[in-house]
Amino acid sequence: MRALALALGLALAPLQCGTSARGPDFEDSPGQALWELSERFESEGDEAARRRTLEHLIERYPSSRFAERARVALGQAR
Repeated sequence: MRALALALGLALAPLQCGTSARGPDFEDSPGQALWELSERFESEGDEAARRRTLEHLIERYPSSRFAERARVALGQAR
């Protein structure tokens, strides 16, 4: 029984280990994800959705580096 448990553990270990590889769609933070979403809304011409997304970014993640970008985009730079 111990041998079976050991064999299963060794076989499944690669599936359990984390990876540091980042794909091209990886977001570093919620602030970045919201910023990128706002850019997508802008490219689609949905200015209302862009504005709401930027306002939400500022409200929820005020210390994010993307919050300052959002403030500038909305004309609220400090």
